[in-house]
Amino acid sequence: MTSDDFARAQQQVLARQQRRVAESQGLAERRRQRLDASRIPRGRLVEAWDNLTSSRPAFRTGQLDSELLDDELLELLKVQFREGLKFFGPHLFQDWSSEVSLLLRAILFKLSIWDHNASYGAALQGLEYRHTSGALPSQWQKTLYGLATVFGRYGWARWEDYLVDKENVLTRFTSVASTVHDIASLVSFLVFLVNGRYRTLMDRVLRLRLVAPSNQISREVSFEYLNRQLVWHAFTEFLLFILPILGVNRWRRWIGKAWRKARSLTGAEDEGGELSFLPERTCAICYQEQNPTTSEEVLMASGGVVGSATTDITNPYEASCGCLYCYVCLGRRLADGEGFSCLRCGEEIKQCKPWSGDVLEAKKSVSFDDGITQE
Repeated sequence: MTSDDFARAQQQVLARQQRRVAESQGLAERRRQRLDASRIPRGRLVEAWDNLTSSRPAFRTGQLDSELLDDELLELLKVQFREGLKFFGPHLFQDWSSEVSLLLRAILFKLSIWDHNASYGAALQGLEYRHTSGALPSQWQKTLYGLATVFGRYGWARWEDYLVDKENVLTRFTSVASTVHDIASLVSFLVFLVNGRYRTLMDRVLRLRLVAPSNQISREVSFEYLNRQLVWHAFTEFLLFILPILGVNRWRRWIGKAWRKARSLTGAEDEGGELSFLPERTCAICYQEQNPTTSEEVLMASGGVVGSATTDITNPYEASCGCLYCYVCLGRRLADGEGFSCLRCGEEIKQCKPWSGDVLEAKKSVSFDDGITQE
């Protein structure tokens, strides 16, 4: 074989190898195209997920807390409104409760979202309404929001009240519409938990978001109010535990003794006990428990002391000072063995005994026309 034949043979071998490589590359490219056509578009899914979750942190807890604060504010205003309307009739608030809610919601919407682009709860959380583009909500967006959240709720409540006792096509349509709305609200809320963009279904429809006005706002939640409540609660529980052990009545008696001794040392005249003006048939302890702030001047101004079945002495016992009290009242005051100051004479009482006297009745006199009086 000459050199020219060998060279032509080498060229044919190289050409055959290049054709095989080209065919294999074309086959691989066709297989790749078929595989990409049958495969799930991963790039689009990733892009959609990024759009769903790549929003700026939106303070999910703050948004939910703002809604709770708005509801609490509305309930507080309702309570005040009910307290004010009870003087005009006991059933006035119940008959017009829907209209009262409409009025309060309209006032709150005008003073908060319409004027300042944020409800009172959102303002306390440092949030305000913004459009998805970042601009402030327009007038028509706020108008639609007010019509849906204020007048829409009132109209729907009235519509349901109208259909309470009816069974027709409108009732079934209303039930289906309510179910669809609840399902849509649930789905919207689940999406909100993922991306934190739109808190309610109405916010999603109008493309309104609760965001922080500045990126420099702190995301730390303040527990100052919670700590203060816990401190006061613990302090109250401590007082409820320690006061029965200390014995408030005992300390009051000691202070009373010191005060009387100080008065005796200064030569002040003893005017008796604090309830010395009561009649003998009245138990001073029962009267003090039922009228803790009544003084002698108030009683004189009202026409004097009038006895009653709740303050009269039952099962009378005589204290060591000679004054009469109910047996139960004396036993309760002397149970700790310390004694107490008599509410009538001011002397110290440490023991008692059954009263040996009798019931005294005033003598009745009868006068005749001839001037003769018979007792």
